[in-house]
Formats: sequence, C-alpha cells, structure tokens
Amino acid sequence: MNYLPHTRQDISLMLERCGVTSLDDLYADVDDSLRFNGDYDLPEAMCEAEIRRFFSGLSAKNRTMTCFAGAGFYDHYTPAAINAILGRSEFLTAYTPYQPEISQGTLQYIFEYQTLMARLTGMEVSNASMYDGATATAEAMLMAVNHARRKRRVLIASTVNPAVAAVVGTYARWQNIALEVIPEHNGVVNRQEFESMMEAGDVAGVIVQTPNYYGILEDFEGWADTCHRHKALLIMNAPASALAVIRTPGEWGADIACGDAQSLGMPLNFGGPYLGYICTGKALIRKLPGRIVGATTDENGKRVFVLTLQAREQHIRREKATSNICSNQGLMALHTAVYLSLMGPEGLQRVNALGADGLRRLSDGLAESGVMTPMYPGHAVLNEALFKVNNGITPQQILDTCKDAGILAGVPVGDDGLLVAVTENQSIEDIDRYISTVKSLKQ
Repeated sequence: MNYLPHTRQDISLMLERCGVTSLDDLYADVDDSLRFNGDYDLPEAMCEAEIRRFFSGLSAKNRTMTCFAGAGFYDHYTPAAINAILGRSEFLTAYTPYQPEISQGTLQYIFEYQTLMARLTGMEVSNASMYDGATATAEAMLMAVNHARRKRRVLIASTVNPAVAAVVGTYARWQNIALEVIPEHNGVVNRQEFESMMEAGDVAGVIVQTPNYYGILEDFEGWADTCHRHKALLIMNAPASALAVIRTPGEWGADIACGDAQSLGMPLNFGGPYLGYICTGKALIRKLPGRIVGATTDENGKRVFVLTLQAREQHIRREKATSNICSNQGLMALHTAVYLSLMGPEGLQRVNALGADGLRRLSDGLAESGVMTPMYPGHAVLNEALFKVNNGITPQQILDTCKDAGILAGVPVGDDGLLVAVTENQSIEDIDRYISTVKSLKQ
C-alpha cells in the first residue's frame, strides 16, 4: 500500500531495536479477551465517482433546519471569502510560531487579531485567543485571584450563561476559590445584593454578562467603581458580535473582557471549533494567559512580529507560569481577523440591526398569538429574548411542533420559558413561519 510510510525493512529494524520478533509481540501485555480477532467491517474500495455518490446519499439523509436556538452560540452567516483564505495550506497547517524567522505570516495575523479584539472590546490589550468563551471566563477569574493574591472569593451574576458558570465553577473548585452567585430579580442581577456581598469583603473579582443569558442589556453603571473601591476586578463576558453596537466592557470600566467569538461568523459545526477571547488593560498584561504577539524591528529596521512576554506557559517551570495553555486557536483567530476585516464597523452594525429587527417582528407576532409572551417585558434586549409559554402549552410542545415544521425553536429555560434568538440568517419568511406554527397550537 503506497500510502503506508514504513517499508518491511523499516519495520524489521524497529522490531530489532525493540527486542521483539513481530508486531504482535508489541501487544503481548494486552489480554487475549480484550483483542479483536474478527474481520473489519469495511466496504470494498470505490472509485472517485462512487465515493462522491456515496457521500451525497449520506448527506441527503440530513434534514436542514431553520435555527432560532442561541443561548451563547448563534447561527450567523459566514462570508465565502473566509473559508477560501482559511483553506490555504500555509494557514491550515500552521501551528506554533516559535521561530519568528519563518513564522511572520502566522505572527502577523495573530497580531492583527489582537488589535481588532482590543478595539472591539474597548480594552488596551488582547491575548492570542483561548479555546472557547467558557474557559476564557474561567481564566479571567484566575487572573483576578492571582492579582488579588490573598483573596479567594469571586462573585458571579446568576444572569451569566449557565454553561459558562458551570465551567467557571469547575475551575474554582479545584483552585480552592469560593464562587458565590449574585441573585437576580426580574431578569437582571440584583444591584443591592451585589453591594451587600461586596461589603462583606475578601472579593477578588466579579463576573457579569452583557447581554445577559436572557438577552437583556443590563445597566452596570457604577459596578466598576464598587469593585475598585474594594480592590476587586470587574470581569465582563459578552458575545463578540454584540460589542459592535452596545457599550463595551472598556466603556463600563471593566478590568477584563472575555467571552466567545463564535458570533463573528463561525458556523455552529455541532459545537466547535470556536474561539474564546480575553482582553484587559496594560496593568494586567503579565497576568494574561496564553500567547501574546508583539511588533518590533529587526537589525535592518524592518517591522517584524514575535511572541512576547513568554513567561506564561511551557517556556518556564510549570509552577511558576502565569498560564499553562500551550496552544491558541490559531485558525479561528485568523477566521475572526478576516471576518472583522471584511465586515468593518458598518457590516457588524448591519448584522446586529437585522437580528434586532427580526426579533422585534417575532416578538410582536408571538405576543399577538398569546401562546408565547416576553418573560421580562420592559427590558431592552438584543437579538435574543426569553419567552413565557402560556395557555397550558409546554416549551417541549413548542419544540416538537416546530421541529416537525423544520424549525429549531429555541432553548428551554425552567418549566415555562423558551429562549429564542434571531440573526441575519433567519428571513422574514422564516420568522413568519415560526409565528404561524406557534399559533397553530392555540387552535
């Protein structure tokens, strides 16, 4: 088989070096009861045309649904230019840019990514990306604790996405951090409870989210001042796309901005790969996890890019490192940089405007039916909202009926809530079909 790289001579030399006579000897420690001794259920070889027909038939079994589900991950459009650029071999196969002499392209696009994310969040610096928004938020918590040194108490708003909160809780448990939840009232975190919990002292950081889990734009005026008065850091989680049209973490006075960049045109892909971002001020740059790319000049005065401030991972002793995250989501960082460059401020604003208009149309139509009404009326929302299911109908009935109509209707919350998201990918016809499907349950 010409695609197997080892010749019989290679294998013979390897076995001789290992001191065995056959490949089976390498598995001598595996009990016979655990070995598979049958024939592999593999199809016969096919030509290219047959393979194409096979996979086309397999693909035809999939059912394309219109997605109104969100809860942190959103069905946005991916411009064709992005995949064309990402698919280039020099990008697709690039890994760790340890040697700047041969990694200038990779280092430059990471540097551009950092610049774009810092501008989007209103912060001064960005790292070279994280695995996803949940782990980025957990790392932000560790930054706050490391900065505070002796304080091991962190507050997290109950309106933070439960999936993010769960990951943060796992990190906190094994780092001996006391994670306490700030209760909510009417869909927003309770300001009085927050102030009271801060007065109790020993708080290293506070984690909030905007828009929150219910899509509500909360008012965090003065939160940073309260945190700083108690020598704590304010950490703000946000879906990246929304930051183009709402008040940024930097404008709120937050110390760390973090979250998922999936909303910047990344396909849902059954759960990944996505990208977590984390940005902060210059005062905390040495506490940042992951990689940071900097710009400098070479001996000829030419602008070049390098990994900088590297005392954060495998370069030094593990116990002394700021972070032990050894690889960034390089390909997805490039995706983000290309998307932001293509869209620009006007494109991002247009994407959010289309989502907001669509959600308004959906909300008005559902309210008219009486089957689904806003759970928290009176609050400003962006592209996502929690609806209360009425008239003795359950969220599961909504989900099942809409599924039959080719619609993913949302994410159930509690006993009678359904979280629904609208992006530029859902047309007016899709929205009207959702409304008419829900109305049919009333009859």
